[in-house]
Amino acid sequence: MTAPLTPQDDPSSDGRTPEPAPDRQDDQADQADQADQAREQARAEARAELRQGAVILAAVTLAGVLLGLLWVWLAPRVPLISDGKAVYLKNTEGEQAIGADGWFGLLGLGFGVLSAALVFLFRRAGGIAIVVGLAVGSLLASLVAWRLGIRLGPTGDVAAHALAVGKGVAFDAPLRLGAKGMLLAWPLAAMATHLGLTALFGPRDPELPVVPHWPQR
Repeated sequence: MTAPLTPQDDPSSDGRTPEPAPDRQDDQADQADQADQAREQARAEARAELRQGAVILAAVTLAGVLLGLLWVWLAPRVPLISDGKAVYLKNTEGEQAIGADGWFGLLGLGFGVLSAALVFLFRRAGGIAIVVGLAVGSLLASLVAWRLGIRLGPTGDVAAHALAVGKGVAFDAPLRLGAKGMLLAWPLAAMATHLGLTALFGPRDPELPVVPHWPQR
């Protein structure tokens, strides 16, 4: 008869203490920490993008002051004249009023392209807040330029102005924007330019590796 084998005499044992199984709770805790860190990083990036969008909105809106000043300086004047009873256009075939609208539109297009290019250089990665800030700021800038140009241009009280200059003396009509659609020149140009720059020079998503597909037999 043979003696029963003890655990120490077990031939399948190599004399080493078996390693404990990995703790699943520790793995789950690590995964939870990583998820929390990822969410916190995403929130921080969102807050930074919102701040940048607000800065862009404010800066573009303030640029409307420059557009308004240029419009007052470059827009042609519409001459009026009074006979003591009524006020008339001095040149009935003049196109100065159309020229004022045209200058506002051209300046708006130029400012739209320039502002979009600067925003793209400032934030090449883009983002919803950046685009919204550029669009809203461009529209507000057009409104600021329009109202500032009217305020800085010739007085809107035509009767008082005619009375002040006297009968038969030509004076400038108030600066007007007849085609209100020109207010959209800046935001439309800004959006088109920013979209084009992003499509041509914006960051690209990494391409996924191509996995060959073998037909099943």
